[in-house]
Amino acid sequence: MRIPLSWLREFAQVPAEATAEDVMAELVKVGLEEEAVHRPTDTIQGPIVVGQVLSIVKEPQTNGKTINWCQVRVVPEGQQQTLTGEGIDPSGVQGIICGAHNFVEGDKVVVTLPGAVLPGDFHISARKTYGHLSAGMIASVRELGIGEDHDGILVLSRIGLDPELGTDAMELLGLYDQAAEINVTPDRSYCFSIRGVAREYAHATGTEFTDPASKVHAPQVLSGGYGVKLNDDAPIYGKPGCDRFVARTVRGVDATRPTPPWMTSRLRLAGIRSISLPVDISNYVMLELGQPNHCYDLDKLSGDIVVRRAAAGEKITTLDDKERTLDAEDLLITDASGPIGIAGVMGGAHTEVSDSTTNVLVEAAHFDEVSIARSRRRHKLPSEASKRFERGVDWQVADVAAQRVVDLLVELAGGTADEAGTDVGTAPDAVTIELPAGYAAARIGIDFTEDHIVTSLEDLGAVVETSAAGHTVTAPSWRNDLETKDDLTEEIARLVGYDKIPATLPVAPPGRGLTRVQQQRRRLIQALADAGLTEVLAYPFVSKAANDTFGVPAEGAARTALKLANPISEEHGFLRTSILPGLIEVAKRNHSRGFRDLALFEAGLVFLPGEQLGTASIPPLGVKPGDEVLDALYDGVPDQPLHLAAVLTGHDSPAAPGHAPRAWDWADALDIARVAGDVLGVDLVVTQGRHQAFHPGRAAQIALRTGEVVGYAGELHPKLLAAYDMPARSVALELNADALFEAAADVIVARHISTYPVATQDVALVVPQDVPAGEVLTALREGAGELLEDVALFDVYAGKGIEDGKKSLAFSLRFRADDRTLTADEASAAREGAVAAAHERFGAVQR
Repeated sequence: MRIPLSWLREFAQVPAEATAEDVMAELVKVGLEEEAVHRPTDTIQGPIVVGQVLSIVKEPQTNGKTINWCQVRVVPEGQQQTLTGEGIDPSGVQGIICGAHNFVEGDKVVVTLPGAVLPGDFHISARKTYGHLSAGMIASVRELGIGEDHDGILVLSRIGLDPELGTDAMELLGLYDQAAEINVTPDRSYCFSIRGVAREYAHATGTEFTDPASKVHAPQVLSGGYGVKLNDDAPIYGKPGCDRFVARTVRGVDATRPTPPWMTSRLRLAGIRSISLPVDISNYVMLELGQPNHCYDLDKLSGDIVVRRAAAGEKITTLDDKERTLDAEDLLITDASGPIGIAGVMGGAHTEVSDSTTNVLVEAAHFDEVSIARSRRRHKLPSEASKRFERGVDWQVADVAAQRVVDLLVELAGGTADEAGTDVGTAPDAVTIELPAGYAAARIGIDFTEDHIVTSLEDLGAVVETSAAGHTVTAPSWRNDLETKDDLTEEIARLVGYDKIPATLPVAPPGRGLTRVQQQRRRLIQALADAGLTEVLAYPFVSKAANDTFGVPAEGAARTALKLANPISEEHGFLRTSILPGLIEVAKRNHSRGFRDLALFEAGLVFLPGEQLGTASIPPLGVKPGDEVLDALYDGVPDQPLHLAAVLTGHDSPAAPGHAPRAWDWADALDIARVAGDVLGVDLVVTQGRHQAFHPGRAAQIALRTGEVVGYAGELHPKLLAAYDMPARSVALELNADALFEAAADVIVARHISTYPVATQDVALVVPQDVPAGEVLTALREGAGELLEDVALFDVYAGKGIEDGKKSLAFSLRFRADDRTLTADEASAAREGAVAAAHERFGAVQR
């Protein structure tokens, strides 16, 4: 919201010397956020004065263009020029070349004299052109930066001005004014108006506030006006779409009259361009009072106005000349011809006010916030009106706003107002809130006095009744955000001053720190970072297809997932059940931008809904829910385990002289999984696995010793990589980190390092082709006994010399004792025990 300071000063005691920065500094004290400063003098500088064209000599040029050689007086006749500088004539008459032809001798115009600077850093100086010394420029509104019209220069009489020659044109056109732009939070809708901001400025500075609504004298009762019917008897969003509609009639207006410069200047600073006098008046009143309104061409209306819901498929052409297909939930303003406006969003083109309009019907209504917000989003049609309606507008100010529009149409457009008018609807019940004694002090930590509480609430516009039990507060009509005693407490703290709230640093109790899981999580993430991987964060929103592909191992199985009610796009309409889809998107984006060698990982939550989702009842505000209610809420919250995933593409290192980088492969993905297990002290079992997102022959299943599967690792499926436009042979892994944390020991005890020599023996076992090597390795470890320090697979062979349907697995076994040097017989006996266990379990035979 942009606040022109000249406008603000009408209703708040803003010092004459105060700048936009000063105003924003005060508004910050009451919770408004500063955004920017808009100051025309940052781009335009004088001398720019009012001049009168004394003579025009038309001079045709060889290029076919005709220019005007003008003599322009820029000081009152009989006076000498007081300005000095190169190119300024002491006589007060400037010779100026002008290419525009929309003015005549005697017209008063805006003259930019040598030394002036116009928007775009355009410096004015005396220069020789077309055979003359042109000392200045006769300006158009575009050149002055106050409009888009460039068909000709600005003739002051055509905008209703007849100033004295030599008058400072910048002051005349409001170019010395400035605006403070603030960010209005959704709960402060009343600040989308000069009225609301002036009130907040008065709160911040402790000065008086003049309500602009109090300056408008609207009739107490309106009747006999244009027919209006509110036909929303079956409200969709819990209350009627329109609960007040005020209509006033003004006849005999001249819509072609120019908008006064003081109004166009304020509108321009507020960020709204001037269109026509009736439209400018409508916008001006909306900004001043916060009540959107609309002007209809009365002669284009047919029959009564009816406010109703749209029929599905009904159409309307809005003011932006676009035909829109309406939804059954859209609230419409209609007459006998059909829709003439989408309520609270935009009017229809059929009844638009034009230069030929002579009779105007003024509308000021109050609409349901949710209805307007959904129509605005549905039609992607943001407007200044919808911005206010969807946040909440003061029900009580509609008749005042309509009267203000009427008064300005009479004053500026020469109209005559009908005494009759229309005001239909039912006022909402006033919101009454009980504020117990001492409640605010207990919540904020300040001993508020009785005067603090009452004065603050009454300054808001609330009615306060005090009793021994506390205060009964009736919220003002423009504060639809005040509903509970906590809202009142916040307002008291805001107006007394946030700086009055004491700052105390809580002392952490001794013996506390990170929880076991927090420590494990940090240790796990740090280990992967130390291993050279880069941590990233991906969006948790994915498609259904991605969840079905990555969320379940079996192809064709559907993954139960949470569908978002209001997704950022239909393509990403579900919460993830796997980390990998988002991680692959990050890798794909980096790859498309030239980063070929990637090692990315993410630790984040996945969302796994159970049988129950959500709850049918939500606890009311201001009431602590009981254990049963909380249990029901928690039962409806989906399981959200922490998963860890990584994606590797390209090579493990950059190329260098004498060094050939190695491409990442499935073994690297397994190594990362082992790093995760090692850092947590969890023994992982790796076996051949199958998962629809991974290559059918290069994927591993990762499980705990208990048999619980905690993840998969390996090369991603070639078809999936092609679909994602990812490099071939990219590898990935995903682990259930919460399952690893649960399986991890509370304390990781480092293994004793023996100083005695190691005894190494190899063994080659022939087993059936379908026996996983990992299971044979497990059998060897169990059969070798406590002397076995390590066992590793180093060769797999199938071919000549090996029976069909079988394979040879070669293992290296390392033996060591803590208290002695092993003999060859001891090591051999341990090896034989290992082989015996493999033979018993799988029929393994030494090769």
